[in-house]
Amino acid sequence: MRISRLLMAALAMLVLCSNADARKKECGIVAHRGFWNCEEAGYAKNSIAALRCAQEAGFWGSEFDVNMTSDGVLLVYHDSDVEGKKIEKHPYAEFKDFKIKNGETIPTIDEFLEQGKKYPETMLVYELKPHSCAEVEDRFVRLCMEKLKEHGLLDPQRVMFISFSLHICEVLAKELPEFTVQFLGSGKSPDELAKRGINGVDYNHAVYSLHKKWYRQARNHKMSINAWTVNKEAEMKRMFKLGVDYLTTDYPLTARTLLEQTGYTEIR
Repeated sequence: MRISRLLMAALAMLVLCSNADARKKECGIVAHRGFWNCEEAGYAKNSIAALRCAQEAGFWGSEFDVNMTSDGVLLVYHDSDVEGKKIEKHPYAEFKDFKIKNGETIPTIDEFLEQGKKYPETMLVYELKPHSCAEVEDRFVRLCMEKLKEHGLLDPQRVMFISFSLHICEVLAKELPEFTVQFLGSGKSPDELAKRGINGVDYNHAVYSLHKKWYRQARNHKMSINAWTVNKEAEMKRMFKLGVDYLTTDYPLTARTLLEQTGYTEIR
């Protein structure tokens, strides 16, 4: 009887390992701030050209950052200020003529989503930047949802959300429970996030080594798992081996090549 139980336990372990190996053999590539790191995009992060290049290259997703001006215009721009002017504290008129690296003006969310909807197969990884207080963030989230709806993109198959703001993640999880919402910060474990209704994590790649149990916690909660910003080949391989669902990188072509070389499947 004891031998039979040991045999059954061993078989169960083999099945678990087999399932884990199958799960770990695929990964989606997210172009960080678009596929900006190429001549075609003019090396301009968060540009419409960078989004288009990511779409044309067929990466699983393209990430971009959004801030809100004082008069409620949503800008696709990473930093909270432009040449020392806090975006949240100034109207759009003070930013509309500012040129980014490839000569484009800072895209409004309307301009950006017009390009975004041209390629339905490319996931738009929508990062909502933290703002000054919960009241402003509530307004920000509402405007983001309204704009997506206007462009026919309020669809969990087209858009997923990420944010360093725990409040923003909680609001999105409550208002849009069918969407993937990933927390970007490192101060909350998957167990804690799950209690708040948040269904995804997008930790810096180093966090998975610092908190070794967090990956398994996320899997136990059936969370979507991403890693940022993974630019070195050794780090990419480590994330592939760990089994993250998606890998966010400034070098998506390198990630694609490594996936091929290591026998992993690129999710598209």
